[in-house]
Amino acid sequence: MTYDDATSNVSEVTGIEALFLSLFDSRIRLVTGVAGYPTTVFMELLLKHNREGYNAFWMTNEKAALEKALGASVTGQRSVVVVKHVGMNVLSDPLMTSVYHTIGAGVVIIAGDDTGARASQNEQDSRYYGCLAEVALFDPATPQGAYDSILSAFLLSEQAKVPVIIRITDRLLNSKGYVIRNQQDESTATFDRDIWKLTTKGKHQRFHRESMPLLEKAVQTTSLNRLGSGEGKIGIISSGYLSVLVDAVLSETKWAGCSHLVLQMVAPFPFDRVRQFIRKCDIVLVVEETEPYIESHIAVTGKARGKMTGHIPYGQVEAEHIIYALDHLEENRIEKYTEVQTIKSRGARPLCQGCPFMSLYKCLAKMDVMVAGDMGCSIRAAPEPLQAVDTGFALGSAISTACGFKDKGIAVIGDFALSHSGIVGLINALDSKDDVVIVILQNRIAAMTGGQEAPDLMLPVKALVSDTTVMEMPVYDDETSSDAEMQIQDMLLSKLSQKGVSVIYLLGKCRKC
Repeated sequence: MTYDDATSNVSEVTGIEALFLSLFDSRIRLVTGVAGYPTTVFMELLLKHNREGYNAFWMTNEKAALEKALGASVTGQRSVVVVKHVGMNVLSDPLMTSVYHTIGAGVVIIAGDDTGARASQNEQDSRYYGCLAEVALFDPATPQGAYDSILSAFLLSEQAKVPVIIRITDRLLNSKGYVIRNQQDESTATFDRDIWKLTTKGKHQRFHRESMPLLEKAVQTTSLNRLGSGEGKIGIISSGYLSVLVDAVLSETKWAGCSHLVLQMVAPFPFDRVRQFIRKCDIVLVVEETEPYIESHIAVTGKARGKMTGHIPYGQVEAEHIIYALDHLEENRIEKYTEVQTIKSRGARPLCQGCPFMSLYKCLAKMDVMVAGDMGCSIRAAPEPLQAVDTGFALGSAISTACGFKDKGIAVIGDFALSHSGIVGLINALDSKDDVVIVILQNRIAAMTGGQEAPDLMLPVKALVSDTTVMEMPVYDDETSSDAEMQIQDMLLSKLSQKGVSVIYLLGKCRKC
């Protein structure tokens, strides 16, 4: 997409382009984002057009990304935060508080869900954050739905004075469709400091008296939630991109007469709309991914079939899953989807050939010591054949995890993970006088998310930890590997024999760069 496309009449666009156009037409002024599949490619498009009326920034931490956006909001600037689903966990702290605090100009959080967990440490469903944070959440199905959701989200955010979430997936981003555009005016919303006249309890009461009714009215009346063709006694409720698959199945199979309710705004839950639909149906198949969010709201009716009944698999859903479920609706429960994916069945995703840190992993694999890895390349060293890393809980978690080991262990963390949140674990380790060896892999990029630049924290780490050793990693090959392994092993054994916190910086250049 070129900038000229953003100022012309658009015919057919991808989901990514539709989202970009909607933000452009919403007159945004600030974009913050943290890299991660599937949203990296969208954020890169926003950065490419950074000069066109807004400022866009890569951030090292999702909490900080939302906080910067909230700062823009209270000074009258519409803002957008782009994160993957795991990043929603990190930004949830300011998100929860902002709902009571109120905001100014609209804030929209675009959460990219990795259905199928292609490149993530978990398979999480961001729709639950709509309920948890008590905010509106859109789950668009098409490029037009994505475009309309963004415009609606900004207006609703400013009316209700809360952030709004848009859930997207890779299939939505890559889908194509026609988009009719409708440019918005500049935001005139302002932050009202009168909120500070209320207690925290009072702010929550104000929210449920003033903001929540606006959100509930919006979800019951939005045209984004619509009835498809068909008026049969068998009903289907779908949300997100899967609505497109359902439409395709209904148009090509014997199930064309089924009623179909498409939900593209799912929080607050549209109880009235769903209740009216279910009342006319004998059985309702819920087609959604990743978790049974909608199904759990209607399971009490006894009419629902979906993930909880085994008709639809957890995670990503394909057209053949929908057809199979329709063919077995008369069964109260089925046991088809019982296979557990293994690395062998999926295919290995090993470390890159010639990784500059391979000598470290080979050394760790031979040592009898617990090793805490981090989200990033180190988790690829956990399975066979290396088996060099024992744990990997979250981005930036390695240091704190290793501090919890019964005996002194090793934390392996990348420089991006260190700046994301690992530095907090280092500070706590020093304050608690923990015994831990911290190995920081510095290549100055976030290698697994597209090579975004990582801050260099070596000077502050050296200031914090007097026992810091720096080693330049040689270009990896068979000749240099054994010498590097021995050198690393000697350092690790020496540090493990000492009390306190030790840091080893390994400097290398990623082969992808």
